[in-house]
Amino acid sequence: MAVGGSEVEILKPRCDKREYRRIVLPNCLEVLLVSDPETDKAAASMNVSVGYFSDPDGLEGLAHFLEHMLFYASEKYPVEDSYSKYITEHGGSTNAYTTSEHTNFHFDVNADCFEEALDRFAQFFISPLMSPDATLREIKAVDSENQKNLLSDGWRMSQLQKHLSSKNHPYHKFSTGNWNTLEVIPKSNGLDTRHELLKFYEENYSANLMHLVVYGREDLDAIQSLVERNFSNIRNIGRSSIHFPGQPCSSEHLQILVKAVRIKQGHVLRVIWPITPSIRNYKEGPCRYLGHLIGHEGEGSIFFFLKQLGWALSLEAGEGDWNFDYSFFSVVIELTDKGHEHLEDIVGLLFRYISLLQNSGVNKWIFDELVAISETKFHYQDKFSPSHYVVNISSNMQIFPPEDWLVASSLPSKFVPSAIQKILDELTPESIRIFWGSKTFEEHTDSVEPWYGTPYSVEKVTSPTIKQWIAKAPNVNLQLPKPNIFIPSDLAIKNVQEKVKFPVLLRKSHCSRLWYKPDTMFSAPKAYIRIDFNCPQSNLSPEAEVLTDIFTRLLMDYLNEYAYDAQVAGLYYAICDTGTGFEVIVLGYNDKMRILLETIVGRIEQFEVKPDRFSVIKESVIKEYQNFKFQQPYKQALYHCSLLLEDHTWPWSDKLEVLPHLEANHLAQFSTIMLEKIFLEFYIAGNIEPNEADSIVQHIEDILFKSTHPKCKPLFPSQHLTNRVIKLERGLCYYYPIEVLNEKDENSALVHYIQVHQDDIKLNVKLQLFALIAKQAAFHQLRSIEQLGYITALVQRNDSGVRGVQIIIQSTIKDPAYLDARVNAFLEMFESKLYEMTNEEYKSNVTALIDMKLEKHKNLREESAFYWREIVDGTLKFDRRESEVAALRELSKEELLVFFSTYVKVDAPQRKTLSVQVYGGLHTAEYKKVVQEADTPKVCQIKDIFSFRRSRPLYGSFKGGLGHMKL
Repeated sequence: MAVGGSEVEILKPRCDKREYRRIVLPNCLEVLLVSDPETDKAAASMNVSVGYFSDPDGLEGLAHFLEHMLFYASEKYPVEDSYSKYITEHGGSTNAYTTSEHTNFHFDVNADCFEEALDRFAQFFISPLMSPDATLREIKAVDSENQKNLLSDGWRMSQLQKHLSSKNHPYHKFSTGNWNTLEVIPKSNGLDTRHELLKFYEENYSANLMHLVVYGREDLDAIQSLVERNFSNIRNIGRSSIHFPGQPCSSEHLQILVKAVRIKQGHVLRVIWPITPSIRNYKEGPCRYLGHLIGHEGEGSIFFFLKQLGWALSLEAGEGDWNFDYSFFSVVIELTDKGHEHLEDIVGLLFRYISLLQNSGVNKWIFDELVAISETKFHYQDKFSPSHYVVNISSNMQIFPPEDWLVASSLPSKFVPSAIQKILDELTPESIRIFWGSKTFEEHTDSVEPWYGTPYSVEKVTSPTIKQWIAKAPNVNLQLPKPNIFIPSDLAIKNVQEKVKFPVLLRKSHCSRLWYKPDTMFSAPKAYIRIDFNCPQSNLSPEAEVLTDIFTRLLMDYLNEYAYDAQVAGLYYAICDTGTGFEVIVLGYNDKMRILLETIVGRIEQFEVKPDRFSVIKESVIKEYQNFKFQQPYKQALYHCSLLLEDHTWPWSDKLEVLPHLEANHLAQFSTIMLEKIFLEFYIAGNIEPNEADSIVQHIEDILFKSTHPKCKPLFPSQHLTNRVIKLERGLCYYYPIEVLNEKDENSALVHYIQVHQDDIKLNVKLQLFALIAKQAAFHQLRSIEQLGYITALVQRNDSGVRGVQIIIQSTIKDPAYLDARVNAFLEMFESKLYEMTNEEYKSNVTALIDMKLEKHKNLREESAFYWREIVDGTLKFDRRESEVAALRELSKEELLVFFSTYVKVDAPQRKTLSVQVYGGLHTAEYKKVVQEADTPKVCQIKDIFSFRRSRPLYGSFKGGLGHMKL
């Protein structure tokens, strides 16, 4: 078959060994082929240049609904959900999303199964079946998806910005769709939704509006043959490219101050300007330059002073919603309570900084610095999952010329001051849109956004008013950033003599232990250092746990001005509490890593409490705990499940109760006591030699344990903390009913957890194989057929080495007790399917799981997270994947059936279950009924979490075995 496609040299990273080829099929489908002989996963992404901007009036959400429907079935593969089943059972995953002008479909799968997977995927665009029955069911799924977003501040504020724009521009539209827009309103207008769906597909899904990326293990010629065979039959109706000229905002939508009521505690200020889309000058990077400066957090920046004044918790700046015709530049500031009272001053300071940029001119050294950072990032980028990779590229193909498909706009290369100045000149008081969100505006608004019900009010803000704000803003010394000292200069790969496959215990003392793993896989100038501070005093009480949390946040806060440049330059750090103390993580380019790490440890050793920063951090922690009740109900269910299973954890409500009474002096006393006795667990990996790793640990030990007046002393063997897990009762079904924490949330949720065993290679693979086979079957039955809720998943669970499986459902349709009954009904139905499974199907599933286990780590972070889990759980099975593959090769179908009958089957004598049931606002009556129910011999209601925990035995900790803590 003759295939077009001129030879284009596609710019790729210097260390990228993959091969690329652009082709155009006779039907005008433009394709990028990617050959990666080292990949374990194959992937594909189809980007269709039509989105919700094309929704017909009165059928809001139709493009998104079509995205859902294409997954169901096709003429060639008519069995419903057989595409998703095939992908899941062969180690892969599927997904799709709809944006304003694009709909993207993608999947990945074990590389050996790519050919059939690609054929099934291609049928979406050749001959999809959209049955009337499936149409009605999937409208309910879209409605359920929308229900979960109704109380999300992110969705609400985004829609409010669209609502306050021109009604005759598609930016104004509601994108998701719901039961009303897809069923009730069309029906009342005499429209058949399925007919409109088919019409929309026929009119818009044309090969010339599609861009495909196919990523495989085969060579380019073989992948090209696959593509020609599978995708040449997609219709090309010659649909012209869809454009939406004009601006979303007319003069009435500019110079406005919008006060909107948030769901969550906290105050967020969004300052937005319509600008010329920077895509028109993407090599000049105007928004990259301005976002870098306005969003900077170092000394002299806007955020530096807002933080010093105690007015802001975070600030982000950059280009937001955009296409070729319009764009917005936004500055988003999370305000403190004090900052909330100074909106005018904050906006005034923002304009003062813009004035500084105007007066300073466009600086070449700043642009050159950004170019250097961008080039290093592009050429030394980590490999990541093929599915994410193909999505990124396919969404670039419509926008950029072929040579820039991989790099997109990430590599500014042309210094053109006028391009940057043009955008800067557009950040004026005349075109400003201010969106100010806070709960404090309740009862003080006069309008309601129709799709999400957000209360708001609008005021006009004139240029003279903003000039007054600028004049009265605090007189601080705003400055441009200084040159970045963290840009790496030494990117050489170190030659490690010993090519070890697994981490080795390089050194141990009474103070610390060092696990070391040189880079033998990635050949990148990067390293990963993780230090666990085991502090027995850190979780003795709710107060201790909260103070540990504030301690870590204050450290991050103190480091910000200094270390912000490190993050800009690709050297990342985090300090967070762990439940047994806290941990420090540093990852990125190894060149300047030691400087940053030693600064962090120095700040820990010299820690002092600054009362003004303590107050700001305490306020933000209080709000975070208060906002826990606004989490999605399924997340609340997972939280309660963890609280029931994990010994010695404190509930958020206890921590919230003690928080207001804690003051700076409490932390000053506590931090000294907490750091007095510690043990350090190090993991150092990547482009670091063993003597360097040893020297890092020795230096940190010297700082903390061996100075004249040491801050820390080693732990006694009796003091080491471990995580212990509750052992459920065999043959007993525990259930814990609780009302949703936000009574306005109509969603209910269920976590049905089956506890199986403590880490054991043979049992692990039986559980994993069951979960692989059951995953798609559960989704199909509970979500696609019964339509219980958009969020439906069967996933494995691992609590410190104690393993099981959990089925998660969130629903407005049915109450949790009903959902729980349906889970048991599914397992009863699934039992017969398991027994009916042929030997060929069984072997296919085993092969898929083996392929998944043999999948190589893609980057240093992924590899390090795998080994760190072994260290932190105490299991230390660094060869886990090889051992589990060996066990799988020996596993028979009969052994899997015995496993199911013993541990998973409903009413099995060994079955241990816990059902966490969160009752939403629509199911209050059912909750009142269920809490009155009496226990039966096999069913037991948990009325108090802590009485339950005290009454149950615990699994032993792996840190107690294997001599792990014996130093």
